[in-house]
Amino acid sequence: MRSQRFFRSRSIHTNIAISFSLLILCTTIVLSYTSYRLSSAAVKGNSVAYTSQLIEQVKLNIENYIGNMESIAALVLTSSDLEKYIKGSKLDEEEALKNKLLASHYLRSVVQSRSDISSILYAGSDGMTVSDRQHAVLKPLPELIAQDWYQKAMNQLDVAVSSSHVQHIFQDEYRWVVSISRKLSNAIAMTEADQQGVLLVDLNYSVINNLCKQIELGKRGYVFIVDPAGSLVYHPQQQLIYSQLKFEQLETVLGIKSGSVTVNTGNDQKLYTVDTTSFGWKIVGVTYPDDLVANKQRMQGTAALWGAISLIFAMAISIFLSYALTKPLKNLELNMKKAERGEFDIRVEIESTNEIGKLARTFNLMMMKIKELMGQIVLEQEMKRVSELKALQAQIKPHFLYNTLDSIIWMAETGKMEEVVEMTSSLSKLLRSTIGEGEELIPLAKELEHIRHYLTIQNMRYRNKFTYSIEVQEDILTSSILKMVLQPLVENAIYHGIKHNPEQGHILIRARQEQNDIIVQVIDDGIGMDEEQMGKVLLQKSDFKTGSGVGVANVNHRIQLYFGVKYGLSFASEMEEGTTATLRIPVIYEEESQ
Repeated sequence: MRSQRFFRSRSIHTNIAISFSLLILCTTIVLSYTSYRLSSAAVKGNSVAYTSQLIEQVKLNIENYIGNMESIAALVLTSSDLEKYIKGSKLDEEEALKNKLLASHYLRSVVQSRSDISSILYAGSDGMTVSDRQHAVLKPLPELIAQDWYQKAMNQLDVAVSSSHVQHIFQDEYRWVVSISRKLSNAIAMTEADQQGVLLVDLNYSVINNLCKQIELGKRGYVFIVDPAGSLVYHPQQQLIYSQLKFEQLETVLGIKSGSVTVNTGNDQKLYTVDTTSFGWKIVGVTYPDDLVANKQRMQGTAALWGAISLIFAMAISIFLSYALTKPLKNLELNMKKAERGEFDIRVEIESTNEIGKLARTFNLMMMKIKELMGQIVLEQEMKRVSELKALQAQIKPHFLYNTLDSIIWMAETGKMEEVVEMTSSLSKLLRSTIGEGEELIPLAKELEHIRHYLTIQNMRYRNKFTYSIEVQEDILTSSILKMVLQPLVENAIYHGIKHNPEQGHILIRARQEQNDIIVQVIDDGIGMDEEQMGKVLLQKSDFKTGSGVGVANVNHRIQLYFGVKYGLSFASEMEEGTTATLRIPVIYEEESQ
């Protein structure tokens, strides 16, 4: 209790200052005795991990590179030009020379597409040879097939990858390369059982050199590569190795598949980190532990003891201080999270008079004000929504009523009593459904009945200018829809589509369910709209003289106001083809809307 009173009676600034002073003092003591031991261990461990990651990356890069070259070799073997040349050994000299030139041209195109390929050569036991160079002079066939790359390929089922070496397959040319060779087994069917051949792809040694020399492992560290036989593929000081001026523990390296080992080399130590590729090459990273951590003898038992005591003391103080300082803050944080979830009835207990207590008091006042403002906003929005909906639904179509009554008078004067009765009955039912009982949502079947009366009146007014049909899934007739949203779409189809069409038109009303939405479409085959007209449809205001009293734009606004912005109207149209108005609302049944 005294400790809590101690902190409550002082400002949070003072408490933090005292706490950090104690922590800094303890940390300084700890660092002065134990920083070297901890940092040296961390540096060495991180260095080993970092080296392993670099070696792994070099391994993956080389495997990917060799794999790409193997794929290129396999692609070359499938060449139709090379196949024609190999199979055409019994052809006349002119035809055989033509096939050889085509095969050489193909090999040259492959070499020119890759700067890392030195040359490509095919050598067959029947004496057939072809390379990417038309004018270069190859060594005699007996010397070619006696070389290591040829013999390895003949003795292996898969691709043979050689170590780095000086390649001598062309007269007066010596290149430092890595060779990939592959026997032609099933790749190209041989004409004779004893006919065999090998495809050789020589890779520029500079590629392997560039992959490895950019790796930096400390001041003296480096990477080298050795093949399964112990021959060096790459070493940054390869000439010194060959001249025996530098020595590597290759036997130790060959005995490790993956991992690290420290070896003594005279007065120095080396840390070998080894990883093995899928084709047997060993990627070796060499680091010098003495470069990582110096002055190891300074680590003494007394320093470790004082360091441990200081750490324990600092941890105890940190736990005590953090608990005393953060308890009221955590309580305030917990209440803030409740406020984020919408709980505005919460109150924070004020336990002190310092800055945290003042913050808690301010928080409580803020919650009271937020709750009050939220209530006002909800009430205002609800009143606004109801007012807008009523205002939109209250709009009437005087021009439509005038024209309809005028049509009734005309039919009565001409003695068309049956049409007068039918049109008057439809108008009566239409007005009754329009007035309604003030409900916002009605069943889809009731809205469609309203549309049928409306279409009957309009069809009689325009003297069968159009026909209409309604296609609706039976199981959605009881779903709810906003009142009087289809009539403006039908009006739009009549006034702007069918009315100006010289031929009789047709209006199709289709309704279906798509997952959790109801899709209603009003489709006409009228004159259609261009892109500019479609862009203005949903921006237009109500038109009492020539169009809908509610208006297409108002329909879209009502839907989004009631259901959200993801719902509403969309239009698709082509000139002289017609227009499709699509209305999307969520599936709501009567019990859900009540």
